[in-house]
Amino acid sequence: KAVIAAATGASSAAIISPSTANAAKPNGLILDKSSESGLKWADAKQGTGQPLKPGMVASIDYSMASTVGRQPQIYTTKDKGVPYRWTLGDGSTIAGIELAILGSSGDDNSIPPMLPGGIRRVIIPANLGYQSILNEKDPRCIEGKDIGPIPPKNNSDGGYQRWYQFYCNPRIPYQPDIVLDIKLYGKR
Repeated sequence: KAVIAAATGASSAAIISPSTANAAKPNGLILDKSSESGLKWADAKQGTGQPLKPGMVASIDYSMASTVGRQPQIYTTKDKGVPYRWTLGDGSTIAGIELAILGSSGDDNSIPPMLPGGIRRVIIPANLGYQSILNEKDPRCIEGKDIGPIPPKNNSDGGYQRWYQFYCNPRIPYQPDIVLDIKLYGKR
């Protein structure tokens, strides 16, 4: 995003990259909660009912963005009619999403579990994201073949290409944080 700034009476253009500080601005969520793992979160809506447990099937809609790049929005399942589903604890989903849903305990800033119907924004550091893909001998980076969620490759909105560039590109020595808005569904 380009922002025009006035400096000592003259205007100059500055480019501001999305950052973890800016991740909360569009809807006013303040991400002031973080755990020892580095995951930051804020609840936009509290759900109801019982929290999910490992071994149960989770179903979420999510909007994925990055904390870098000119186009931080990567992909969303909202309005696609196909939420992301997996069995909690089966190793098929990045640890940051499982931690956001199941919660944690034991540290000073324990993460409460999400309840069905809840909406939570999380900022996931690389060690809880896709870093494991680049540690593979031959990463495939394809939905259903590597740890997910991965945007569909055949989608025309460019989400897969943006995701690949940030999170499955062996030429980039680091991975930026992932910003996710997660809506947890109950039994579907």
